[in-house]
Amino acid sequence: MKYNFDKIIDRADTNSVKYDLRSAVFGNPDVLPMWVADMDFETPDFVREAVIRRAEHPIYGYHFKDTPYFKAIQGWLQRRHQWTVPTEWMSFVPGVVCGFNIAVLAFTEKGDEIIIQSPVYPPFHHAVTEHGRKLVYNRLKIGAKGYEMDFELLEQQAKTAKMLILCNPHNPVGRCWTREELQHLSEICLRNDVLVISDENHCDLVLPGYKHTPYATLSPAAADHCIGFHAASKTFNLAGLATSTAIVPNKVLREAYVHEVEALEAHLGNIFGKVATQTAMEKGDEWLGQLLDYVQGNVDYVSDFLATHLPKVKFFKPQATYMMWLDFNGYGLPEEELWRKMTQEAQLGFNRGSDFGQDGSGYFRINLACPRSTVEEAMRRVKTVWS
Repeated sequence: MKYNFDKIIDRADTNSVKYDLRSAVFGNPDVLPMWVADMDFETPDFVREAVIRRAEHPIYGYHFKDTPYFKAIQGWLQRRHQWTVPTEWMSFVPGVVCGFNIAVLAFTEKGDEIIIQSPVYPPFHHAVTEHGRKLVYNRLKIGAKGYEMDFELLEQQAKTAKMLILCNPHNPVGRCWTREELQHLSEICLRNDVLVISDENHCDLVLPGYKHTPYATLSPAAADHCIGFHAASKTFNLAGLATSTAIVPNKVLREAYVHEVEALEAHLGNIFGKVATQTAMEKGDEWLGQLLDYVQGNVDYVSDFLATHLPKVKFFKPQATYMMWLDFNGYGLPEEELWRKMTQEAQLGFNRGSDFGQDGSGYFRINLACPRSTVEEAMRRVKTVWS
């Protein structure tokens, strides 16, 4: 491989959320941190070099996103997802989470019902409750082959809901939703005039053998009734540069959305996020291909290890993201005891499942975007405590 994903990088004392908040989050500064969804891999060298070149200019004043920036994103979406996105559909937003919070403010009122599909990334919950909207859980079901959407329940919930926030692909369960599943969801939402907000932040992290379907490609009607979000942040480890893209095909919705972003003075961003994103979108195909193969190797390692040594831990192999969603309920322990054993005895910093919704109780989310040696050490610690 051209790129070295085995390299260990010391991230301590860099104001890293993942590393430098271990005591605050886990009550133990020595846990092996595998929680926050950023990678322990180097940001690609060609991205770093572009940022350094820009940093050498002595002035970091206000800037704007120019045509080449949006053209780079357009080219990436066409190459990776066969999706032709006019640049006029795109606008800057300083983060996907920020983006869907702004959509909640722009297109719903206090008391409106908003559907999310739990267990799901905690900010989905907060985007509803923190703005005084009513949270409606369309909980995912567990079938023989993994997590599935509950369309029967959604049919009822959509009758009174104003919005659905979709995680596509899904974090933390790792589903890459099929076109057929998304089409079914779209038909329900269109019949009931439910606006779909599609978080596609992990769309470039679809693992070998699977394919991402952008929600807006389902049909002209679906495109006309959705707002999507894309970013290079998860894909190229750029989360600290706060740079994302809102994609809004419908002109009326787009103007309303951009107005809200500008009213909040959230439309400028930072110089280095612009440079890094554009460079990643222009030059990152080979790097990403090698990354996905490496992450798949980590997934296979954990899957084989757990099946061999810890059969009480249940899981479905992820189809997308660099996360695994592990079910420890087979040990018959209350969640607080599972958490104590994991953080204090195994000294592992995984995400607590209940943070993703009540249906996540007894689960842990583990981040596999790290060197293989880190994964091996984590499994050794798990086996020591849980076998």
